[in-house]
Amino acid sequence: MWSPDVLAGYEKSSIQSVTLIRRIAQPERPRAVVLQVHGYNDYFFQTHVADAFAAAGYAFYAVDLRRSGRSLRTGDKPHHIRSIAELVEDLAVAAAAVVPDAQAESGVSELPLVVHAHSTGALAAAVWASDLPDPALAAVVLNSPFFGLMLTPWQRLTLFAAPVLSLLRDSAVVASVPSPYTVALTREGGGEWDFDPEWKKPGGEPATAGWINATCGAQRRVARGLDIPVPVLVGRSDSCGPDRVTNPLHQDQDVVVDVDVIAAYAPRLGADVEELVIDRGIHDLSLSGEAQRTAYLEGIMSWLDDALAKPTTREPKA
Repeated sequence: MWSPDVLAGYEKSSIQSVTLIRRIAQPERPRAVVLQVHGYNDYFFQTHVADAFAAAGYAFYAVDLRRSGRSLRTGDKPHHIRSIAELVEDLAVAAAAVVPDAQAESGVSELPLVVHAHSTGALAAAVWASDLPDPALAAVVLNSPFFGLMLTPWQRLTLFAAPVLSLLRDSAVVASVPSPYTVALTREGGGEWDFDPEWKKPGGEPATAGWINATCGAQRRVARGLDIPVPVLVGRSDSCGPDRVTNPLHQDQDVVVDVDVIAAYAPRLGADVEELVIDRGIHDLSLSGEAQRTAYLEGIMSWLDDALAKPTTREPKA
């Protein structure tokens, strides 16, 4: 059951632990379905991304994962998870729902699925696409995947202790830092974007021991290598630096993840992986400056033209 969303021109529907969001105005006969997946301290609000995909002929859907954005329930610790398997399950639920919905709405009997995922969502999407891909999955686009951080010695110690802390009390907050990156996205902070500060907190969202342990475990999976059976595009900035207001390149680089780790891990995702490097891109490449986000979105559309033309030999793993 779809109902009006907080965003004009969109509808939402709750299914199990997640909330699906769809663009009301979809292409009459879409070439594929796009499912957008957000990252940590995030939710779907990037309507300009939906507009770009729709203009290129894609039916657009997004998902707010469990304990995030529209899916937050009373008593939830935002974004808290105990295992990456929780987000993998959410992605499986969302993927299984959006393709039949787009087929019913458009009358097109077969529609391939494209997943466009950011940061922690991209980390989860990579594991999902390797372990439990939907039969319709045709391509994966990872926007600054959360494969590794630039860490201080104290942060390294926190990560080292996370497994023990997670066993003792997985909901314990073990990392609480301000987020100049998120502040800089707001109009008040000099950026271009409006979003709900309860769903994407400018002050940042403290991380739990469970979340840290879950994401570190998933990162180790990626480091060992995955087996994504469809073409993968990995987008990243050309540089990274500290998330501090004193960083002179704060608006011109990724200040959240280590782009060198992304570059190192990208070839390990599967047999068909390409990189899209955006000069002066920020962590969410789609929220970068106008020139950078245009380059990113145009790069995706060009890559998808080729990726969706490749033979489909995908089979979900037993």
